[in-house]
Amino acid sequence: MDELRRIDLNLLLTLHALLTERHVTRAAVRLHKSQPAVSHALAQLRVHFNDQLLIRRDGYMALTAKSQALLKPLEAALLGLNSLLGEADFDPATARARMRLSLSDYSARTVLPAVVRRVRSEAPGIELAISQASREAMHAQLVDGELDLALGIFPELPEEILAEELFPDQFVSVADAAALPAQGRLTLEEWLHRPHVMLALRPDANDEIERALSAKGLTRNIALALPHWSAAAELIEGTDLILTIASKALIGIERFPDLRCFEPPLALPKLAYRQAWHNRKDADPALRWLRNCFVEAGQPFHTETGGPLSST
Repeated sequence: MDELRRIDLNLLLTLHALLTERHVTRAAVRLHKSQPAVSHALAQLRVHFNDQLLIRRDGYMALTAKSQALLKPLEAALLGLNSLLGEADFDPATARARMRLSLSDYSARTVLPAVVRRVRSEAPGIELAISQASREAMHAQLVDGELDLALGIFPELPEEILAEELFPDQFVSVADAAALPAQGRLTLEEWLHRPHVMLALRPDANDEIERALSAKGLTRNIALALPHWSAAAELIEGTDLILTIASKALIGIERFPDLRCFEPPLALPKLAYRQAWHNRKDADPALRWLRNCFVEAGQPFHTETGGPLSST
């Protein structure tokens, strides 16, 4: 306890903002303080820890070895104190927090709109900072404390990462009606040989579709690798391309009357769309509230029936 008497606990909040933002101005915005005040606090922290904490490298601020070692225990300590002192009195209307999320445009078309509306209505002091990354990068960012919440299809997660299903989904294939036989479907052989759109952040990604094919010793003809789910349907209109995609990503497909949905001619796994967070943040009241927003936003997708396959 002697060490606690040697430092203002507000400095620890500033330290956390500096180490997560790695930028004095962004930390000041996050803390609702002036930049000179945060710069002064950084100087005090450097004296206290006898370390530079942040150093300029190649045009940006990087963490020193000392600050890298401090980040995780600091975050855990602050979350513990926050839970002890404030969870019972958490009020979204007065809460001020910056939540760092990673999600794809699939989420942006499904659950994000409802969540944003609720945050702006009930918790306007909560800022959402959204990025996009691969599953592997999301895992690493959650572990390293660079993310508060990640949304995606996570078949496997590190042991320290907690997850909750938001809604189920399934794969559906889509093509221009002019590129399909009269019955609107393709045999497996035809499907494999047609040119396909692969949706992934990296062209060499090994997703659920590729793993299902590999397990049967099959390959498909990838003509276009694309990271943008929301643009995929528009791209295949008027072409011979086949798109196989999570069905709920096809919200608004009625805008493309020439497209037809059909069941893929091979067994593909069912999908569970989940939100994931690190166990050290499980008690964070602001994050708990936000996670509940996503759970409620996902409820309508549990009850949907028929879906795009009904358009065949």
